Amino acid sequence: MNAPATTAPTVPPATQPATAATEPRAWEVVLARIESDLLSGVLTPGDRLPGERQLAIDLGVGRSSVREAIRVLEVLGLIRTHTGSGPTAGAIIVATPSGGMATLMRLQVAAQGFAVQDVVDTRLVIETAVVHSLASRAEAAVPDLAHPESLLDAMDQPTLTEAEFLALDAQFHLSLAEAEGNQVLVATMSGLRDSIERYVLAGVPQLASWSATADRLRAEHRGIVEAIRHADAELARQSVRSHITNYYQARELSEDDSPHPSTPTSSDSSRKEETDHG
Repeated sequence: MNAPATTAPTVPPATQPATAATEPRAWEVVLARIESDLLSGVLTPGDRLPGERQLAIDLGVGRSSVREAIRVLEVLGLIRTHTGSGPTAGAIIVATPSGGMATLMRLQVAAQGFAVQDVVDTRLVIETAVVHSLASRAEAAVPDLAHPESLLDAMDQPTLTEAEFLALDAQFHLSLAEAEGNQVLVATMSGLRDSIERYVLAGVPQLASWSATADRLRAEHRGIVEAIRHADAELARQSVRSHITNYYQARELSEDDSPHPSTPTSSDSSRKEETDHG
């Protein structure tokens, strides 16, 4: 008589070994660590990530996994990378993680070729409304501007490249929308971010002096924040408008690239002449 068949004991789900499908991939481990440091404040805009080799050693992964995670962070607009050697090489933090809606819109916009004039016109509509709202609220209580001001401090670093400076610049404008609190505006600005960075960076070679332009942009940013703090809604609105349009005049955009405002006025022509002459 044959012995009764036996059934192999079933391992309870809680004690079954994890499969490759359930374990995070190495690059996801790197990504989670960096995002965690960003969210906790260990890393802030303006900081530089450790080098690939150091991150690989610290996290016990290969350098290829570190590179993959850095590529993802760059696509999401959280870092900007600069090749080469010296103090400007590597990856610099330019933003902190935001909601999934903002990420989705940013990726959507990155896949499209919005015309520069459309991006500028949209910026003028959104950003003037954002600072006007913030300054109007300041009559009752000054809004929390700690994040925008921390970005301005990061932009004061003398070792920043043009690309790094302008990435922080774009994040500053986004941070004002975040301070205002309208999530639709935040998502829209996040979506426009890549397009904004591309057109401002493309204009750098046309500038008479990058150093002088950077100094002017820093001063204009501080002026916008001060107008908000002093509850001067109209000054804040005008400051943002001139800040955006003056960059176009300074880089001497071609007619095809320039924004298409409504019928020019004599005051518009005067402002352009003043900008062209210094």
